[in-house]
Amino acid sequence: MRHAKAQQYAPTDQERELEDRGKRDAAAAGEWLALHEFDCDYALVSSAARAIGTWEAVRKGADWDIDPDVDASLYAAGPETALDVIRSLPDEALSVLLVGHNPTVAYLAQLLDDGDGDEDSVAEMSQGFPTSALTVFDYAGDWADLEIGSARVTGFHVGRG
Repeated sequence: MRHAKAQQYAPTDQERELEDRGKRDAAAAGEWLALHEFDCDYALVSSAARAIGTWEAVRKGADWDIDPDVDASLYAAGPETALDVIRSLPDEALSVLLVGHNPTVAYLAQLLDDGDGDEDSVAEMSQGFPTSALTVFDYAGDWADLEIGSARVTGFHVGRG
């Protein structure tokens, strides 16, 4: 998931908080995930304030009660680094939500796509990855074995509240 709409300015880029619209959009994304019975048991979140704020709003919208794994390396990660972070997830993590930044999350979503998923979702995803956009994948292997082209797209949504 890409973080929700954030303030344009803050003392540092890492400190940019969500705008009110971003909070509503992220909560709407959480509601959509809950409606589609995506039950997150692990959250991997960039250390930027806007990513943490996105997670908090998604969590509330979905009515999840889990603490995120805040990872500073996701802040400036490229797709390969983000993939390495995902590969290090614990085996107990079955349904994971990653909250990060563009262009990394958009590239990563495209790279993970095995080409056999939901055609409408893939088509929507290819039109852009705006704030509060998320792609849902199905992946049956061990996280350590996650490779490019090894996950099936089952949904795409842009939270708007």
